[in-house]
Amino acid sequence: MGHLVAAAAYANGQRVAEIALSEGRRWAEKPGHFVWIGIREPEEVELRDLAQQFGLHPLAIEDALKAHQRPKLETYGDALFVVLRTAHRVKEETEFGETHIFVGPGYVISVRHGPSSSYAKVRERAEATPSLLKHGEDFVLYSILDFVVDNYTPVVEAIETEVTALEQHVLKVPLTAADIERIHALRRELMVIRRTVTPTAEVCKQLEHTEVGCIDEAMHPYFRDVADHVKRVSDHVDALREIVTHTFEAGLLLESSRQNQVQRKFAAWAAILAVPTAIAGIYGMNFDNMPELRLPYGYFVVLGAIVGLCSFLYWRFKRWGWL
Repeated sequence: MGHLVAAAAYANGQRVAEIALSEGRRWAEKPGHFVWIGIREPEEVELRDLAQQFGLHPLAIEDALKAHQRPKLETYGDALFVVLRTAHRVKEETEFGETHIFVGPGYVISVRHGPSSSYAKVRERAEATPSLLKHGEDFVLYSILDFVVDNYTPVVEAIETEVTALEQHVLKVPLTAADIERIHALRRELMVIRRTVTPTAEVCKQLEHTEVGCIDEAMHPYFRDVADHVKRVSDHVDALREIVTHTFEAGLLLESSRQNQVQRKFAAWAAILAVPTAIAGIYGMNFDNMPELRLPYGYFVVLGAIVGLCSFLYWRFKRWGWL
């Protein structure tokens, strides 16, 4: 069985009764009344019952049952069907859910799938402003939409904090396998968020220009305001995606630079050590006719030459920045 979160009837901006699912249509048909029903993970029989009561379109019911839908707005006569993707942060992962909203004359039905923040705050906030709740179904739709979009912001800010820390870490410490895995995980999260946010902005724009009986023209500026919020979140996500990409590229460049420095040091010390190795190799061939072997100070001259050449090479490599 699905979990009935809340079901209430409203009139003149005030809650007038708690209702059962089976009573929804009776209250919705009363002049000046509308019902607001919230249900989570519903069974098919529950949605079919609501569809029969309120005349919900079969295609919308199928979408609400299957979930895994892209954010969208569908118009069925004088009724709307809105699909929204929700997001909230759990530890270091972003969890996504869905909310399907049926809006028509006298009713608002929200169907939640997957993890999401509680909508109790939405109802409390709406009931705390009866002057706006008097608008009815369209204000409830706006309230839910605004709540979903507002919840994108802390998710993106949490990712931004992690991206900033990761960027500073990569600039100081060489990239590790764990760093690379985390960078790719963040890029995937941001990509999913962008696929969530972008169509949500289109939904807001459509609602701003929708002309159906359940959407009052006076509510259009409210939907425009939500669209602006979505645009800011979308721009923020795009900026973070660029930062993550640049962080990964900077890490690779720094790692390549570190490897070049190590290779230069190896090459410099190999060149320095090649001098005594070459000289010792020549005088270690054990030929009898080597006049230098009988020089009284030949040993000290060779040592001096080795030290001098090695010191000169060390100075040059140091000056070039190889050591």
